[in-house]
Amino acid sequence: MNILITGSAGFVGRNLAENLKNIRDGKNRTRPGLTIGEIYEYDMDSDASMLDEYCRTCDFVFNLAGVNRPKDRSEFMAGNFGFANRLLDSLKAGGNTCPVMLASSTQASLTGRFAHSEYGRSKLEGERLFFDYAKETGARVLVYRFPNLFGKWCRPNYNSAVATFCHATANDKPYTINDRNTELELLYIDDLVEELMDALEGREHHCGYYSTEPDLKPIPDSQGMYCYVPTIHHAALGEIADLLESFKQTQNTLLLPELPADSFVKKLYSTWLSYLPEEKIAYGLHSSTDERGSFTELIKTINCGQVSVNIAKPGVTKGQHWHNSKWEIFIVVSGRGLIQERKIGTNPLTGRPYPVRSFEVSGERIQAVRMLPGYTHNIVNLSADKDLVTVMWANEPFDPEHPDTFYEMVE
Repeated sequence: MNILITGSAGFVGRNLAENLKNIRDGKNRTRPGLTIGEIYEYDMDSDASMLDEYCRTCDFVFNLAGVNRPKDRSEFMAGNFGFANRLLDSLKAGGNTCPVMLASSTQASLTGRFAHSEYGRSKLEGERLFFDYAKETGARVLVYRFPNLFGKWCRPNYNSAVATFCHATANDKPYTINDRNTELELLYIDDLVEELMDALEGREHHCGYYSTEPDLKPIPDSQGMYCYVPTIHHAALGEIADLLESFKQTQNTLLLPELPADSFVKKLYSTWLSYLPEEKIAYGLHSSTDERGSFTELIKTINCGQVSVNIAKPGVTKGQHWHNSKWEIFIVVSGRGLIQERKIGTNPLTGRPYPVRSFEVSGERIQAVRMLPGYTHNIVNLSADKDLVTVMWANEPFDPEHPDTFYEMVE
């Protein structure tokens, strides 16, 4: 399948093109039924004569080209409606009735705050042009009305508040919010790309728009004229700003936010990271160091514990304590050691201390060993000349007010 992407240098076009290349080159094997041949990338700097050649030989068209912020309002119609007309004429001239996708906008509804949008008017005219083309040629036409988009590579200070806020927060630049309560309808770029992949496989999601209200929303309908991406998020500007500020503090607190699967927070964090300047990609960590070695907290979470790294010098024993509810996992990644655990108290049947359980561990055979609640435990570096390096996960971040850690020798 040969694919033409117009507007390939733009935010959506670039993400789509790179992901199509992953499938073409065998790097992404999640869509085994999709075979990609040529990917024709066409943008405003492309040789205009190539459009006719691409339109003759392509098997699917993603028309992502458009004008968002022209110097003159008249450029909306020329850049959006005008180019769409040129594209469809080229397909007709080449006798090609392959499927064609159009990137429109929710502003094309011309309702509510979009009632007088010249951009929306140009997009609406483009929609009508595509629907007429479908009637005339019988070609499969997929018209998507995109809400606000966000994700990696989105241009800040252009037409995405999320991109602007992410860039400003990541680079310590000021930005302005006029109304923190303003709610945005948001579509993440990876969700959009997945839907466009579905469209390539003939599994696009159809909808209709049957309301005249300002908050016009797609209504799923397998026979609907329009297409849509099912996963949409809603967030107020103030909420977005607060989340970004918490992301910024992560390198100081080590506390990651909750990142549920498919959540807006998870997608926003990935977006924010993509705007970090080089000098902020790496950051220092505090290590508690003494003659025995060091202990460094790496990551903390609210509900999923924390990860740390422990370094024990040759011959050193660390630990010798137990917990009521806290439990841990020790993973030795370098060196050779011994982990010992013993249940607290005495066995009522024998009147003697419970036996010590011993686990030899090594970076050459990585395994996880659980530190059980109610068991005192330690870790011993058995080497005479090498450090013992252990990654440790605890089910809760350390709280100095309630440490739940009590000294007792294992043996």
